[in-house]
Amino acid sequence: MINRWGGGYFDVDERGLVTVAPLQERGKRVAIHDVVKAAQAEGLKTPLLIRFQDLLHHRVRTLNEAFLAAINEFRYRGLYRGVFPIKVNQLHEVVTEILDAGQRYHYGIEVGSKPEMFAGIPVHTDNESLIVCNGYKDDAFIRMALVGRKLGKKVILIAEKLSEVAAICRLAKEMNVEPWIGLRVRLVSKGAGRWASSGGEHAKFGLTTAEILAATEIMKTAGMSQAFKLVHFHIGSQVPDILIIKRAVREAARYYAKLRKMGHPVEYLDVGGGLAIDYDGSRSTFHASMNYSVEEYARDIVYNVADVCDDEKVPHPNLVSESGRAIVAHHSVLVVEAFGSIEKTVAPEFPSSDDHKLVRSLFEVEETLSSQNLLEAWHDAIQAKEEAQKMFEVGLLNLDVKAQIETMFWRIADRIQKIAKTMPEEDLADDIKELPHQLSDQHICNFSVFQSLVDHWALGALFPITPIHRLDEKPTSESTIVDITCDSDGKVSKYIDRNDVRDTLPLHAIDPNDPYYLGIFLTGAYQDIMGDIHNLLGRVNEVHVFLDDDEECGYYIEEIIEGNAIRDVLAMTQYEPKDLVARMKAQIDAAIKQDKLKPTEGMRLLQDYERGLLDHTYLTMPHTRNVATPSPSVLPPPVG
Repeated sequence: MINRWGGGYFDVDERGLVTVAPLQERGKRVAIHDVVKAAQAEGLKTPLLIRFQDLLHHRVRTLNEAFLAAINEFRYRGLYRGVFPIKVNQLHEVVTEILDAGQRYHYGIEVGSKPEMFAGIPVHTDNESLIVCNGYKDDAFIRMALVGRKLGKKVILIAEKLSEVAAICRLAKEMNVEPWIGLRVRLVSKGAGRWASSGGEHAKFGLTTAEILAATEIMKTAGMSQAFKLVHFHIGSQVPDILIIKRAVREAARYYAKLRKMGHPVEYLDVGGGLAIDYDGSRSTFHASMNYSVEEYARDIVYNVADVCDDEKVPHPNLVSESGRAIVAHHSVLVVEAFGSIEKTVAPEFPSSDDHKLVRSLFEVEETLSSQNLLEAWHDAIQAKEEAQKMFEVGLLNLDVKAQIETMFWRIADRIQKIAKTMPEEDLADDIKELPHQLSDQHICNFSVFQSLVDHWALGALFPITPIHRLDEKPTSESTIVDITCDSDGKVSKYIDRNDVRDTLPLHAIDPNDPYYLGIFLTGAYQDIMGDIHNLLGRVNEVHVFLDDDEECGYYIEEIIEGNAIRDVLAMTQYEPKDLVARMKAQIDAAIKQDKLKPTEGMRLLQDYERGLLDHTYLTMPHTRNVATPSPSVLPPPVG
């Protein structure tokens, strides 16, 4: 499976370790488990976010080279000027790496909010590349974009409604600068999958045909007809079917062509986002997949725009795409430790007794169990367990008998499942096919779904998950992953399969003497930036990895970013650490006066509390307890 969703970046070596080749065949392959150990040597605990920065460079190059090749192939008479939508990952290190990688291609950025606008203008340094401004805008947003125009930047304000066109023209006159305006067309075509509603006639953004014409009149009246530079459309994120993209591109190209024929000086056609990621490796139209390559995507856009423009006899526009997920998803891997498991089939054995009729009934089921009566045996076992529960609820069943019945039930279920695995699937009843799910274990992992996999929790998005080591060993159980939060939704409930979605994941037994690490892959888009502080867990530790031939291991950790300490997340929720320490001291002092504590014990407890405020928010595993904790003698100011 890894070689299918890995995109040529991820694989498994002869040691059973998951490896990453950030530059594919052009660079070295690194074992992720080795990076984890290197980070731990620097004092970092899991959960650990690992960024392979070279992979960002490879993704930027892949996309731009795909468009350049298509332009040459079809003799396209326009340029490609892609932009990275920073909403997908606003982290400074990510954005600057992408801009650095894209400098030779004049690869720009897209901003979709006022804070992103204020971040984007200073970090953007290539005046040949674009800054595309989407989203609803107030005067401050527009003014900052126009400041960019005064600085010589190609900043294009995309109007989402007619009032924005008027506001742009008004403020441009006040600031004595020529704006660049784009109009988002609300196409009939729309995407597919979970984000299909962001496109089509009922989309949140965009102008109707009548509004497009009205917008051009507003610009004309303001004496700014020359400001109309770009036609934009967007049909959704993660579009799995290339046919949908083709259809939308042709519809948008018609708008561009007709506007050019009306005399409007449009230079750019922006095809928006939508370039998908194959999360499950099925290479299909499933919402977590894609049935096309980056190269096919570029060829289809270039060819169809050229075909429409040639038909209409208008110049080929410069092409813009806003690919975000396809640029950053692969570069980020979240490593979590599974430190415990909850097993249904493993229970203490109780002394055998046939004093109770339900126990005798289960003994009979167990003794007569065979491939010929699996379904009947399963139904009889369920009946006995349900009767036991009813008797317990009305006080007619003692705990020792109840415990024996439950132990026997799960043992019978386990044996039924083992027999079922030896039989053809078509011979199994549906109830028996569901047994693996009912008998699945739960691996408890030191992380928060709400912080690190918010799209899975909120939208049911799928992410590849696999152990990063021990892949030379056969997994011993079907399991689900649960996090350390106190919320029942803190779990990963669905997993990728080759052509479907599965409810469980094959995992190994946990060895208490050997930490067991799972990697959650393709998390670089949205997950890195969208997490909240549910349960006050905050951000995880993070390392940035670069390849380097001069290093013996083939790479080096360029930057370490420590996750939130307890005091940091408390400060974010208006719990002032100094005030908390003062309150704790007052309570300890009161306990000392009441002779509940000795003074030395009270001082030690207060120091422990202060030291605890500096601790990482996530659990500390036994094998990481030797990592030094800063002295609390001087409590640093809270971060955030």
